[in-house]
Amino acid sequence: MKNKGLWIAIAVVAAIVIWIFSSYNGMITMEESVNSSWSQVENQYQRRMDLIPNLVNTVKGYAAHEEGTLTAVVEARAKATNLTVDINDAESLAKYQETQGELSKAMSRLMMITENYPDLKANQNFLQLQAQLEGTENRISTERKRFNEAVQTFNTSIRRFPNSIIAGIFGFAQKPYFEADQAASVAPTVNF
Repeated sequence: MKNKGLWIAIAVVAAIVIWIFSSYNGMITMEESVNSSWSQVENQYQRRMDLIPNLVNTVKGYAAHEEGTLTAVVEARAKATNLTVDINDAESLAKYQETQGELSKAMSRLMMITENYPDLKANQNFLQLQAQLEGTENRISTERKRFNEAVQTFNTSIRRFPNSIIAGIFGFAQKPYFEADQAASVAPTVNF
């Protein structure tokens, strides 16, 4: 009888240890998914940053007297480029979102002034840059959505019982969502 009780105790301890390892590894996998998703968001923002100088230079050739708008775009891009974000810190993520929103607004103003320049609207280089920018804005929106989905999966997992116990023991904390303001979440509207 003593052996049977010992084997039951060993089996229970083994099951608990397996459950702990499984829960921990699942949380690590989901956390890495969040990090990977964030990298894709940053990649798309970098793509937008790379397009902006070409777009500004193209517009500058046609709209030299719109210096204020061009300067605003360049400054917003510089501010957004120099900002680093910690996706584990809600305040840092909010600052990043705000900076990206400012850049989106500056880009919208830039696109609106192009309406006054028919030659610019017909310029092939400008049209290609415009199409690339529109595609990038759509990619940004898609990647932000995927990031938020990964965050939701992770946050849900670490908050559920009994995973919440393991999360607390190993220091897993909720991740903030990307919550851009309404203006920043919409790609600039450009009609030519």
